[in-house]
Amino acid sequence: MNTPAELLIDTAAGPAHVTTPAPRGTWWDLAARDPDTSVTQTPTWLDCLCETGPYRDASRLYVFPDGGRIVLPLVNRGRRPRQLDAEESWPAGWGIGGPLTPGDVTPEQARALFDDLAHRPALRVGVRFRPQGAELWQRAAPATFRLEPHMTQAVDLDGGFGTLWQDRFHSRVRRDVRRAEKAHVDVEVDRTGRLVPVFQELYEQSIERWAAQQHEPLALARWRRRREFPTGRLAAVAARFGASCAVWVAWNAGEPAASIVVLRHGPHAKFWRAAMNRDVAHPVRATPLLYRLAIEEACEQGCRIFDLGESAPGSSLEHFKAGFGAESRPSPRYWRERLPVSTVERVLRTAVKRAIRFQDA
Repeated sequence: MNTPAELLIDTAAGPAHVTTPAPRGTWWDLAARDPDTSVTQTPTWLDCLCETGPYRDASRLYVFPDGGRIVLPLVNRGRRPRQLDAEESWPAGWGIGGPLTPGDVTPEQARALFDDLAHRPALRVGVRFRPQGAELWQRAAPATFRLEPHMTQAVDLDGGFGTLWQDRFHSRVRRDVRRAEKAHVDVEVDRTGRLVPVFQELYEQSIERWAAQQHEPLALARWRRRREFPTGRLAAVAARFGASCAVWVAWNAGEPAASIVVLRHGPHAKFWRAAMNRDVAHPVRATPLLYRLAIEEACEQGCRIFDLGESAPGSSLEHFKAGFGAESRPSPRYWRERLPVSTVERVLRTAVKRAIRFQDA
């Protein structure tokens, strides 16, 4: 772990003390006091990121004159020169980061955080905010930070599972679940990491399916997907989260059909990953059954929110999640760069997609 550094900065909210990396005890204290803290805003999530990627802890604790405290989860690559590094909360594929605080954030404090990030020496700085309080951060964001719209879908669990099933689940979802139950799909849930290899097997099969759907060479698809989700990452997450990481697997006639991974922190449950053998899972509707059981368990455990993650507006995935009562909410990303690296990367990706006739799913 990096040796903490402390500094005093002048801000719109008065002189603020900044400690980086943020002390873990303080971070956990704020996470417990902030009712909107998600799984991906915890120190455990940062540790998983650093263990399975080229990252190190760059989190920042802000303490203001009025006693207000903000922790910003943040990582950098560390091995790069500071002027060529990126500081992000979080890197692509790691979900929502953003600040957490036990109380209301004032507009001055929000501007202070952006001002501090604007003066970081890194080539790129980016923060993905959670839906709660997104309007405040939007008003505070300076013109030097660009807005990158994102939408996340979540199921409000108030009222319990009976209410969800009867009033908020779409009839097609209830029909699919009943079909899976009649087909005698077997389901087990593991919180020890035992079923991680089963998920990995299904994930490899999913890569082949996605490559065919997107007209992508299989070798390129495997390289890209494994770079985004390396072998060993789920095992690391399962080991660090322990019983708070549930690997659900549906079996059809003894063959693995589908699997999902659900994480939990406090009253928040988060769907993280899914994989399936479509030829085995789809005829018996194994995947909807897994979602149904995971949501029911979250209700029984007293969770308030079941986060289903990001989906492109108008996509089939958004439609699928909406069937479980999920509502879309903005979770914007703000970023700034000293050189147009992202623009160059985007142009190159577009050129490659055109060359291989890539089709977005």
